[in-house]
Amino acid sequence: MELPNHLGIIIDGNRRWARARGMASWKGHWAGVENLEKRLDDCMKLGIPEVSVYTLSTENLTRPKRELDELFKIFYNYLDKWEKDGFLDKYQVKIRFIGDLDRLPPKLVKLMGKLMQKTAKYQKRVLNLLIAYGSKFEIKEVIKAVARKIIRAGRISVTERDIEANLLVKTPLDLVIRTGGTSRLSNFLLWQASYAELFVTKTLWPDFSKKELIEAIKWYNKQKRNFGK
Repeated sequence: MELPNHLGIIIDGNRRWARARGMASWKGHWAGVENLEKRLDDCMKLGIPEVSVYTLSTENLTRPKRELDELFKIFYNYLDKWEKDGFLDKYQVKIRFIGDLDRLPPKLVKLMGKLMQKTAKYQKRVLNLLIAYGSKFEIKEVIKAVARKIIRAGRISVTERDIEANLLVKTPLDLVIRTGGTSRLSNFLLWQASYAELFVTKTLWPDFSKKELIEAIKWYNKQKRNFGK
C-alpha cells in the first residue's frame, strides 16, 4: 500500500456529534481532540511523512466566545500534555503551527513556540496544525513576501516558484480526508491541494476510526493521478 507523502485532514462534525448526544458544542471538541491524538498516532505508526490538520479556520474565530475559550483551553491542555509525555519525541515529529497566530491567546502562542523550538531538530516527520488559518490569509502573506522581493529587485517578475517558496506549507498535498459528509475544501491549503485526491466520509470526526483511515489510503491507491496531463 503506497502511503501519501503529505496527508491533509479537515476535521468536521464535532459540534454535530455533541448535539446528537444532547451535549454542549465544546464537548464535541473535547471528543474530537481525543480522537485526533489516536489518529495521529496511527499516521505516525504507518510512517506518513507529513500530516496537515485543519483544526481552526479564520472563519471559526467568529464563533461564540464561550466556545472559543473552550477550544483554546483544549488546544493548550493537549499541547501541554504532548510537551510533557514526549508524544512528538517518540516519533521524532517536527510540529509547526500555521495561521494568524496573533489572533490567539498569548499563553497558547508561547507554548506553541516552545514546542516548535523543541522539535525543530527532527526531520523524519512533520505535523502541521493549522489554527486560525485560511488559504486567503496565507495567499495574502505570500503576496506581501513576493511584493517585498519585487521592490528589492526593482522589476516585476513573479513565477510559481516564487509563490511556492513563500507558502506557509510548502509540500503539495496528495490526499485530503474530510469527515462530516461535506465535499469542499473550506479554504484549506488551496494551492497545496491543487491536485490532491479528496476522500469524503459522512462519519463525524469523533467517530472517525483507524479502519476508516486505512480505507481512505486504500481508496487513494486506486486513484489514477495524472496531474492534468
